[in-house]
Amino acid sequence: MKAKKRLGQHFLTDNSVIAKIIAAIKDNCSAEQPLIEIGPGQGILTYELDETYPQFRAIEYDRDMIAILSQRIATEKLIQDNVLFTDLDSIFEGKPFSLVGNFPYNISSQIIFKMLENRTLVPTMVGMFQKEVAERICASPGSKKHGIISLRTQAFYEAELLFDIPPTAFNPPPRVQSAIIKLVRKADYEVFPCDETIFNRIIKVSFQQRRKKLRNTLKPFLNDLDMEILQQRPEQLGVKDFINIAQLIEKQNK
Repeated sequence: MKAKKRLGQHFLTDNSVIAKIIAAIKDNCSAEQPLIEIGPGQGILTYELDETYPQFRAIEYDRDMIAILSQRIATEKLIQDNVLFTDLDSIFEGKPFSLVGNFPYNISSQIIFKMLENRTLVPTMVGMFQKEVAERICASPGSKKHGIISLRTQAFYEAELLFDIPPTAFNPPPRVQSAIIKLVRKADYEVFPCDETIFNRIIKVSFQQRRKKLRNTLKPFLNDLDMEILQQRPEQLGVKDFINIAQLIEKQNK
């Protein structure tokens, strides 16, 4: 089956890379817990995952891929849908599950934000991303790659880049490097110490003008602009720093 450009399909063909990805999933995702694979394609990971995880589902948008997968996977385990519109809560009747896959690069950031919206369900994720996106998700304060997606993700998950994957591991080869990352939900994820809406808003506003110091971008939100933390640019601050700023805004608004 030829890959479809409009769906951003690139099929893994390197057996050593496939084995490495399978090992990363098994090392980080307990077989006792349900598992959902996003974008299984022709099933290069799917068949072994189905054998390893008794409670397994795969979400695939492409009907042609569903037809291929259904030759070896029970049809009730296959969900033909756009994952961005899938009701994840209903798949295992509200039970938590691990999330894995070779995520379609054209919607990979949106998948992360979908996962964050459903974080009560997803304690662990192991996924493949375009390397640039993977690095942004895992970036630390002070890095030029540090931004909205790293802060929002790391507010609730520990992020780690596991290994890179070259274009030669795919057919057709993508024009970019790829990488596998893992996200492990923090133990205190249920107790966020500030208003999450304010937290997300000030991050977005700050990084829309990331070269400016925060005292300039956050003028509409804060009365006291002489605080030391506001003399810095947004990429220099971590999750706790933005939580502190959000708490100040909350206190000021009361």
